[in-house]
Order: sequence, then structure tokens, then C-alpha cells
Amino acid sequence: MTEITRSFFVVCLLAFSMIVSAQSTEEIKQLAEQGDALGQAKLASLYLLGRNEIEVDNKMAAKWMTKAAKQGLVEAQVVLAAMYDRGIGMKGDKQKATEWYEKAAKQGHGTSLAILGKNPTAKGSIKFDYKSMRFSASRQIPNKYAKSFLKKK
Repeated sequence: MTEITRSFFVVCLLAFSMIVSAQSTEEIKQLAEQGDALGQAKLASLYLLGRNEIEVDNKMAAKWMTKAAKQGLVEAQVVLAAMYDRGIGMKGDKQKATEWYEKAAKQGHGTSLAILGKNPTAKGSIKFDYKSMRFSASRQIPNKYAKSFLKKK
């Protein structure tokens, strides 16, 4: 077997194992409805990204992400904060966004600490533009974290 054929075979096996281990939409919905925080975040992610035959629905994404965030799932708190910052699935509200970033920061979430200007590493000697960082983070966080939720078991 040539090296290229062997590499192709390994890649195919890895792809197949990822497909087999992935949760179905029904499994995710069931977990979410049973109150599982990660299941709720995954369902919110499906609505946010429009995956697994679920249409993009930002209001449903906000509903389920709120449930996960209220249970203390730190990444869900950060996504919810970013959703409030941008008005995704709900009316934009900087105060509520800040409250959710604060909750995540209390759990030691580095990005939230930096967004709030509470990360001593980010302060340094260079003037740091927290407003710009927050805007940039709120644009990237929802999709980035949503994809991350879907990979978790």
C-alpha cells in the first residue's frame, strides 16, 4: 500500500468515526428538553448555524442558549452575552450582555475577563481598546462557540 493510499484510508476512517459518534438531532433535542445544559447549548447551536436539517432560527437559538447559560455553562454564558451585544435572536442590550460576560468572568473565562477589562495580561503597557475587542469578540463568538458545542460529547 502506498503512503498516499494509506493516508487516504486513515482519513476516511477518521471521518467515518466522527459521523458514527455524532449525536442525532433527536438525541440532542431530547437531552435539551430533559434539562441537560450541554444538550441545550447544542440545540441552540443547531438553530444558530442551521445544521442537521434545522433551519437558522436565531430566536430559538437565543431561547435554548439562555436555558444553558442559566444553568452555569460558561461557554453558553459567553455566547449569550455576544448574542445580546449583537441583538441576535433578541433585542440588543449592552447591559444584559455585560451581566452575562460578568457571570462568565466569575468562572475565570479569559475572553470575558479581557472583554470587561479585568484581565491583567491584556492590560500591559500598551493602551488596549476594550470596546473594539468586545465588538470583534461579539462577531466571532456565536459561530465559533456553536461549532465547538457540536463537537463536545
